[in-house]
Amino acid sequence: MKRFFVSNLLFLLTLNILIKSFWILGIDRSVQNALPEGEYGLYFALLNFTYVFNILLDLGICSFNTRTIAQNTASLKKYFAGIMPLKLLLSAFYAVVLVVIAFICGYDSKAGEMLFWLCIFQVLTGFIQYLRSNISALLLFKTDSLLSVMDKSLTIIFCSFLLWTSWGREHFSVMYFVYVQVVSMAITCLTALIICLYKTGFIRLKWKKTFMLAVLRYGFPYALLTLLMACYNRLDSVMLERILDDGGVASEIYASGFRLVDSVYMVANLFAVILLPLFAHIIKQKGNVQEIIKISFHILLLLGMGFVLVSFLYAEEIMQLLYTKHITQSAAVYKIMCFCFIPVSMTYIFGTLLTANGSLKQLNIVAFCGMGLNFLVNCLLIPSLHEVGSGYASLIAQSITALLQVLIVVKIFKLNVSKSYLFRITFFVLVAIVSALLLNALGLIWIQKAILILIVLCLLSLAFKLFNIKDIKLLIGSKLKQ
Repeated sequence: MKRFFVSNLLFLLTLNILIKSFWILGIDRSVQNALPEGEYGLYFALLNFTYVFNILLDLGICSFNTRTIAQNTASLKKYFAGIMPLKLLLSAFYAVVLVVIAFICGYDSKAGEMLFWLCIFQVLTGFIQYLRSNISALLLFKTDSLLSVMDKSLTIIFCSFLLWTSWGREHFSVMYFVYVQVVSMAITCLTALIICLYKTGFIRLKWKKTFMLAVLRYGFPYALLTLLMACYNRLDSVMLERILDDGGVASEIYASGFRLVDSVYMVANLFAVILLPLFAHIIKQKGNVQEIIKISFHILLLLGMGFVLVSFLYAEEIMQLLYTKHITQSAAVYKIMCFCFIPVSMTYIFGTLLTANGSLKQLNIVAFCGMGLNFLVNCLLIPSLHEVGSGYASLIAQSITALLQVLIVVKIFKLNVSKSYLFRITFFVLVAIVSALLLNALGLIWIQKAILILIVLCLLSLAFKLFNIKDIKLLIGSKLKQ
């Protein structure tokens, strides 16, 4: 089971790192640099505005569906025929709510046009998430991996024409960027639908009120959790744009500092894609989840330490490499936000385990605390610290919620965490920090020093036995045989 998890995870990570890294650093960054000041900030704020409410498109259906189908694959056809009509109803409801809230918030006609297309984008995203939940629940992780990067791959192709040809540069605008994403998402959605129909065979959609209400009732705790997490993960840029009357500049600076962090979040999120059905399957079989938790924790700890150390030490150099505007301000945000990766990655392990276990009450209480804390700190710090205040708000909320989730998992699953293990992990972190500081003092260019830091971290992870060389050889051998 451990080898199955790691092999599929490596495939998923490889695809997403290649495609989504180019999307984040090559396309999305280039779009921001190509647009007039403040225009990308408005787009970023509106995108997060639509993201906060997109829970109405799901209401917990995806998490509930993944857990249910993973534990009983024979029910796929029945659930698929009943849930698809429900998704259509929720899409219409989402659109109405979005229009009403946008009107209350006072968005003008320019923002309204962008909101319309972003609404369609989110509806398509909601359908793709549901269709992929069926595919991952069947443990078809490689198929799901390809779907996970299909929309971004298409967007990269279309945007490359717009950004790097004379005709495209002449006519480029933020709305073309939005249109391209909608078209790419529509193609991906159609592909995912065809794959699901291939697995289910011909189905007749069933508009059963009792079934829909039952699904919504079971899915409500998942929906509440997703809404609360979306609030404390995505409200920062919205609050910046609404509180500060600066034409979206602070939100744009925040987006510059957040973009690279968000791309690394995607890597951590890939763990949850595989872990949720895997944890659900192991729990159903009354198996031991500790080994899967440990290897996930070790991989994310290594990735996290490398990302945080390099980001903190060379924030300004990285921002200079990526952007043409607001370098110093973006670097200040990035230095804070990079630390968020550690608690966020822990959430993707321990929060996912609690979700698979059905411990939604505890998760929702933790998420509610995180949302309230994030909102309060943002209100206190944005007027004086602007985008930097939002960075602190996010780090505080993410750290406290992650810690609470870890404590709950240890209590529920009675994990055996020895003092020697805690000492080894703590000592690894301290040695890694000291090593990075010493390497930073060398008379080399920053990229060379960053590469050396990453190499030393990998060697330290082997020295502290976070990874077993025999297991790595066994895994590579099994992949070669395949």
